[in-house]
Amino acid sequence: MQRSTDRIITTQVGSLPRPIDLRKMWDDRLAGRPSFDQAAFDARVKSAVAEMVKQQAECGIDVVSDGEQGRLGWTAFLPERLAGFEERKIAAPTGGTVTGRERKKGLFDGYLAERRRLQEMGEGREYVPTPEAVEALRVQTVAVGEIKHKGTGPIQKEIDNFKAALSGVQVREAFLPSVGPDNMGYLPGQNEYYDNQEDFLRACARAIREEYKAILDAGFVLQIDTPVMKFNALDMDLTSFRKRFGLLVEVFNETLQGLPTENIRLHLCYGGGRGPHSEDVTLPEFVDLILQVNAAGLSYDQNPRHEWEWEIWKDTKLPDGKVLIPGCVGHTNDVIEHPELVKQRIVRLANLVGRENVIAGTDCGFAQSVFGPKIHPDLVWAKFRALAEGARLATKELWGRN
Repeated sequence: MQRSTDRIITTQVGSLPRPIDLRKMWDDRLAGRPSFDQAAFDARVKSAVAEMVKQQAECGIDVVSDGEQGRLGWTAFLPERLAGFEERKIAAPTGGTVTGRERKKGLFDGYLAERRRLQEMGEGREYVPTPEAVEALRVQTVAVGEIKHKGTGPIQKEIDNFKAALSGVQVREAFLPSVGPDNMGYLPGQNEYYDNQEDFLRACARAIREEYKAILDAGFVLQIDTPVMKFNALDMDLTSFRKRFGLLVEVFNETLQGLPTENIRLHLCYGGGRGPHSEDVTLPEFVDLILQVNAAGLSYDQNPRHEWEWEIWKDTKLPDGKVLIPGCVGHTNDVIEHPELVKQRIVRLANLVGRENVIAGTDCGFAQSVFGPKIHPDLVWAKFRALAEGARLATKELWGRN
């Protein structure tokens, strides 16, 4: 994994908004319409990946992804790739991100109702999916048999599309995200096969390792997405959370054994969506456990609730070989961060852990699903340009040159 050896390099977290015509194709696919053309869909996914790579490079992003253009969502694609899962219908979404602790305290019920109403109206969307497609998305995966990988065909298609998109484009490095084993079945009722949740977790880890290996063997950096490490933990007291997190660290290190951990980065976030975040776990409460994971990079968000947490690096030593990838621009607000602010976020951290150990990133991914970009694509690219300019200003201050 590249480091900021001669300047501050930039990256993002993975998912990017799909073009509207691709969203319409997804709609046809989900609704099972006769008009859906698999060959045309595959070709459009490939060209959309090329568009995403080109736009990232033009905005100044050094370490790029494929934008997850061919995935239904960050976990919704799993039944296509893993045996043992069955899809079950679930109720309509609640309309916003409110965590377990907030629900227990009865906080923000009015906010949830308003978010639900706005979503039903299609607020903020250039393309509103049809009712049939929305209904098809209201499913939950349930483990009903042994979890096994079906084969690397789908991930190999992603790899091939990404390699084609990278041809002729000047970037520093490329990464592909994959799901953390704890994100493959963390909701109540998702395990009907294994005796306990730990056995289920370990089975998921063994299966998803095949994806990890394929990404690394292709020469890409592997990013493991693990938002539930914090998000699901918000129903727990701190003691229970740390116990659960300690088990996850153990499972991660077992799963990554024998893989080139210097090319692996871990992405942690507070759920990834819009919401109050008033009851989030804070970084000082579990940073000691995070640093035990055998992955070189640590990508994490700094949404306004958490921006103060940079101060922990005054007293917490970053282990040798580790790289921090803090979110320097947000993914759920419409404000374009000023490059000077981005610079400040980079420089204050670099002065504590070393400039070579900081890569400027984003808080989380910019596409919640195939239909729901968190902010308009125009703003995504503007935020990327602000990130790149802020990194240039930080380079000037840290190295004394542009």
